Amino acid sequence: MTRLGDRLSPDKVKLGVCCTLWWNDDFPTIDAGISFGQAVSEMALAGFQGCSIGHKYPSDATELKAALDLRGLRVSEPWTSTYFTIKKMRHKTIAAFEETLAHIRALGGTELVVAEFGASSHLLPVDVFANRPVLTDAQWDHLTSGLEELGKIAHSAGMKLSYHHHMGTGVMTMADVDRLMASTDPALVHLLLDTGHIAFAGDVDDALDLAQAHADRIGHVHLKNVRPEVVSQVRDEGLSFQEAVELGVFTVPGDPQGAIDFRPILEVLADVDYRGWLVVEAEQDPNKAIPLEYAKTARGYLADVLGW
Repeated sequence: MTRLGDRLSPDKVKLGVCCTLWWNDDFPTIDAGISFGQAVSEMALAGFQGCSIGHKYPSDATELKAALDLRGLRVSEPWTSTYFTIKKMRHKTIAAFEETLAHIRALGGTELVVAEFGASSHLLPVDVFANRPVLTDAQWDHLTSGLEELGKIAHSAGMKLSYHHHMGTGVMTMADVDRLMASTDPALVHLLLDTGHIAFAGDVDDALDLAQAHADRIGHVHLKNVRPEVVSQVRDEGLSFQEAVELGVFTVPGDPQGAIDFRPILEVLADVDYRGWLVVEAEQDPNKAIPLEYAKTARGYLADVLGW
C-alpha cells in the first residue's frame, strides 16, 4: 500500500509555520516579547521550511530575505485583508493587494492569501458569533467580483490567490464557503482550508467535510487544532474572538487537547494530488504556550503521519 508520505512527499508539499505561535498580529497585546530573530530561528530549529509574514518582520524585502535565507526558510504566504463588502474600499483594497504582491515577489514567494474583513466582528470586544456580518446578495456580488479581479492580477504575475474563511467575518461557515466557491472562477480563486477556523465556526467534523467538499479548489492549507471545551465556552458565554484566543481555543496538530484528527484530512489532500504549503498555525498566548515547544510538537506529529 502506498504510504501517505509518498503521496504528500517533500517534492510536492512544503511544511510551514505561522508566526502566530510567537505573537499575535491581530491583538499586539498578546505578546511575550519574542523578537523576529528568535522567532524565525525557532521555526527553523523546529524543522519547518517556511513561514508566514508578521508585524515584527523587517519591511525591507532585501533585509527580510537575507534573514530567512540564513535560516533556510521561505515565505509561505503574506496576509492581505480585503474590504469589498463596505463602501468606497474597492480601489484601496486592490492597491494594497498589488503592493503586497510586489513585496512577496521580491521575496521569491508565489502564494497570496486574502480574507474579507468588511464589517468583521473578530477584532471587536463583542460576541464573535452573534455579531459577525451576514452578507447581502449585493455584498456577495461585490466580494466575488473583487476576488476574481485580484485572482486575475495574481494569475498574470504567475502567483496563486487563496481565500481564507475566518471567524467573525461574512465567510465563516460551511454554507458561506460553499457559496463563495460556487460564485467564483476556480482558475482564479482557490480555497485556503483552515481546519481550526471551520471547526470553531461549526463542528470539529467540518474540517474534514470542508476538505472533502472542495478538495479540488484547495490551494493552501492551515493546519490548526481546536480545544472543544473552549469553543463551547465561547458560544455559551458570548465571548469575543480575542477572549477565545486568550483562553486557548486554538492549538497545534499533535496536541492531545485538540479535537481534530488530521490524518483523514491529509488523506483527502493526497487523493487529489495536492501540491503546495501545509502550514501549522495556532493563535496562542506565548506567555502560556511556549512557541518552540508547540512548534516541535506539531512538526513531530507531521513527521509521524507523513513519515518525513
